[in-house]
Amino acid sequence: MEASNIEPFLDGKTIFITGATGFLAKILVEKILQIQPNVKKLFLLVRAADTKSAKKRFTNEVMQTQLFSVLREKIGANNLNSLIEEKIFPVAGDISFEDFGIENSEMKDEMFREIDIIINSAATTRFDERYDIAMNINVLGALNVLKFAKRCENVNIITHVSTAYVSGEGEGVIPEKSFSLGETLNKDTKLDIDVERKVVEDKLKEIEAQNLTTKEVTMAMRDLGIQRATMHGWPNTYSFTKAMGEMLLGHYKEDLQLAIIRPTIITSTYKEPFPGWIEGVKTMDSFILAYGKGVLKFSFGDPNSYIDAIPGDMVVNAILAAIIAHIGNQYNSSQGFIYHISSSRRNPLKSSDIRLFLFNYFTKNPWINRDGKIIKVDMPTLFSSMDSFRKYISTYYWPLLKILELANLLSCRSFDKTYKDTKRKIDMAIRLAELYKPYLLFHGSFDDANTEGLRMAMKECNMDDVLNFDPSCIKWEDYFMETHLLGAVKHIF
Repeated sequence: MEASNIEPFLDGKTIFITGATGFLAKILVEKILQIQPNVKKLFLLVRAADTKSAKKRFTNEVMQTQLFSVLREKIGANNLNSLIEEKIFPVAGDISFEDFGIENSEMKDEMFREIDIIINSAATTRFDERYDIAMNINVLGALNVLKFAKRCENVNIITHVSTAYVSGEGEGVIPEKSFSLGETLNKDTKLDIDVERKVVEDKLKEIEAQNLTTKEVTMAMRDLGIQRATMHGWPNTYSFTKAMGEMLLGHYKEDLQLAIIRPTIITSTYKEPFPGWIEGVKTMDSFILAYGKGVLKFSFGDPNSYIDAIPGDMVVNAILAAIIAHIGNQYNSSQGFIYHISSSRRNPLKSSDIRLFLFNYFTKNPWINRDGKIIKVDMPTLFSSMDSFRKYISTYYWPLLKILELANLLSCRSFDKTYKDTKRKIDMAIRLAELYKPYLLFHGSFDDANTEGLRMAMKECNMDDVLNFDPSCIKWEDYFMETHLLGAVKHIF
């Protein structure tokens, strides 16, 4: 695919990206430089004290990653450095603040004049994040992006990265449908975002009066987020706050073009810039990590349910396709502005398949521990419900815990650490199971009719090769055995 096919759309454009040091944003920056070096500028929002610190953080956390090795080799290290110097402008700021707290007024004025495209990829993705933090980033952050966009003179489109799981624990085919302001998944409640903000403020005041430790404050605010999410029908703080962010954008966007990208479970890169690149422990990878190291001996998932996974580079391609289609009038946006970037409709992946892939991979490629010993894995025990998991815990672990507890009462101090470690592992296992249950026991599939429209638009523009986000081309066994698990071991273990 020649870059010239992209030129009518991104040539000379100035793009502003939030969450610039995140996993998706890094792939996005690399992809833009790869296919359209004639982009005018990339303003990248980086949480930092000042411009110098923002540049340093961008260099250390983005440019020095292996992700840019292909581009560096392709155009040469000096040319890449020159390209970065000319095109990329890290901006010190925080999405939680109005105007992102940008103190450099000259840069801010320049951004207002020049920005054509805004991509909001900033988010906290922790399922049980502190409610105040999730509210500031995922909800108010989205509103701050919109307010900033309205002060820009030439913005063509805001592309907001959300999650398909704003749908909650749905069943059947889940449509690419937007939320109305105040809508909930629990029809017995009504959501008022201002009330939710007041709940956060009141809880923080209450906590402050109790003189709690930092850890206790964190746990209290995490529990509050889960409570409020559950009350309104969402399974966790992440999906709840991302839904509220979508509501604000959709309600207040006025005549601004908006595209909301809803990826499912994001995995390592499929092909670009090379297969298997991943960074940080994602949803699925926490289980892979624990299983490969011999810590986790069970897995969740109804054998008949699907795990909806999508590679990170396909998500990035979809983001760019949405931008190109909307600003180039290649797609009838009246059909919708919500895009599920998913695989469950076109190329479903069974929970039982992943279990088999894990066993086969780590049997053939066992992890070596710090003592140089090979960790042998067994086929993980499958639990298809929380009830079956709790029964397993009560049968095999609680008796051990009770014995250790009795040993403590009898002043057998040598058992104290074993007791605490065992209890911590049990508590963590139950908490993780509750958090991941909505994703691993998910019985819905995501409609992608709007996304298919984008794919057709890219095909008509002869850009379907360079912007491939069609999951039907993925052979899951090959991808997991030769790409994702290999990448997880290399980049995470």
